[in-house]
This record gives sequence, structure tokens and C-alpha cells, in this order.
Amino acid sequence: MTTLLYDGSFDGLFTAVFEVFEYRYKEVEIISSTNFHQENIFAEIHETITQPDKSKRVLDKLEQTIGKSGIHELLKVYLSEDPQMEQLILSAVQQSVKHPGENILQNYADQDILRISKICKSVSRERHRMTAFVRFEKMKDGVFFAKIDPDFNVVPLIRKHFRDRYRDQRWMIYDLRRNYGILYDLETCDFFYPDEKLDLKAYHQKFHDEEKNYQTLWQRYFTKTNIVERKNLKLHIQHVPRRYWKYLTEKN
Repeated sequence: MTTLLYDGSFDGLFTAVFEVFEYRYKEVEIISSTNFHQENIFAEIHETITQPDKSKRVLDKLEQTIGKSGIHELLKVYLSEDPQMEQLILSAVQQSVKHPGENILQNYADQDILRISKICKSVSRERHRMTAFVRFEKMKDGVFFAKIDPDFNVVPLIRKHFRDRYRDQRWMIYDLRRNYGILYDLETCDFFYPDEKLDLKAYHQKFHDEEKNYQTLWQRYFTKTNIVERKNLKLHIQHVPRRYWKYLTEKN
């Protein structure tokens, strides 16, 4: 068994996949160096150095077989943070090389491909919910700030949606669990990585003077439009799961 260690990045993962073929490894596993704990003392360790050119060669080859949409599906698997995501992606690439004339992502008889399909559906569902449940709060500097805590690392997947929808105002979306986010300043929309995690206690002290008034108005509207006789909590939870409530203004 050979263990390939990579830096956890998308390019790093596909560099490792390239080197599986380059060195013709047979029994192999790919593991992020941050999650590595050697259990098999007889395993050979191969440390992969991220090389974008190698990653690009794999992705270019995949585009010929599964298309850009297929690569996007593998990106979702990567962003799912599933413990087996490296092996699933490696399996997909290996099958794509073995069957160059087929879109192997449609072969649901294969257990790895079926697992990839299920993960992609879960990640897509979480992405959709983040576009629906994000609540921006106006800060003193005029920036609209939103905090999220998704089950999957969907921040890269929602970037285009918010950039296209809110082009006329500055905003930030911050992932509490992964300690990074996206910032739009009316010109660029880039990822940011703060040195420290958000201090939720001090967070509310940075609200714009208008923010609390707007929140009160929204909560009042939400309460007044609620029809008690037609309350269906089971259906409501089905569409808005409880785990999202803590970040919804109308639920505070």
C-alpha cells in the first residue's frame, strides 16, 4: 500500500491523482496531510507537492470524457469534505481513463459512482438552501455581513449567485465553521481568510444604527403575517430545517 499525502487543496488532490498514474501505483490511498495518522507502519509514504500543471493535465483529460459539468460534480465531492472523497475522485478518474468513450458518472451500477451521485445531490441541496437562508446585517462601515454554518463547504458554490444578485452593494459572507468567506467590494469578489474566528459577543456591537430597527420591523412583519390556524410546523421544518433557524432574523 502506498499513501500519497497532499496539502488538502483541489490542485493538490489532482496532482496526487496524476502521480498515481505517473508512478503506476496499484494499491494506493490519497490523504490530506492535515488528517494523516499512520496506522500501517509498512505503508510507503509519498509526499505530493502541488503542481498546477499536473492538476490541469488531469482536468483537461477529464473534460474530454465527462465534460465541464462532470468536473463540477467532482468539485462538489471535494467540497463535501466526505472522509472518502479522495478515493471516490480517484476511482472516478481511473474509470474515466479505463473507459474513455463513456461518461462514467452515469454508471450508477458502480458503487463509487452511485456514492458520488448521492454526495452531489446533498451538496447541491445545501448550496440551494444557503442562497435562500442567508441573512445580511448592515454593519457600521456600510458593509452587509452574513454568517453561515453549512454542513458542506459550499462557499465557493454560492459566490457567483451573490455576486450577480448584489452588484450594487458591498457585502461579506463568512463561514463560521471553516473560518473563511467571500468579500465583494463593488469591483472584485474574492475569498478572505481572517487570522482569528469571529467574536460573536462583539459582533452585535458593530451593527449599523439602522440595523436593529430593520430587524425589529422584519420580525414584526413575520409575526403579523403568520396565520395561527394554518400553522403546520412539520411542513415548515421540512422546508426550513431547525439547524438554520439560529441565523434567520425572523427566528430570533
